[in-house]
Amino acid sequence: QVQLVESGGGLVQPGGSLRLSCAASRTIFSISSMGWYRQGSGKQRELVARITSGGTTTYVDSVKGRFTISGDNAKNTVYLQMNSLKPDDTAVYYCNAQYRLFDYWGQGTQVTVSS
Repeated sequence: QVQLVESGGGLVQPGGSLRLSCAASRTIFSISSMGWYRQGSGKQRELVARITSGGTTTYVDSVKGRFTISGDNAKNTVYLQMNSLKPDDTAVYYCNAQYRLFDYWGQGTQVTVSS
């Protein structure tokens, strides 16, 4: 099993930045891939960014060039650096881990982009 704990959400003005953190209960090197999803009000949950144990990253088109996903094996933590935030980025952000054919989720952290 994998337990995930997110942190770093909050309220930010358009154009601002936030960094989300996802601490895992086991070394992230052992996890096939980890990602960040988001779900806005009235919307379906969507994949925002993913990183594999080999370091390959993917992003949804709407965040390319603005968001960066990275991992710190020493801290068992995956980060999502979000820059140039827009109101459309407002959502609950969830950390996901794919480990031994199972999906694990964190509790979610709210990100609100508003002036």
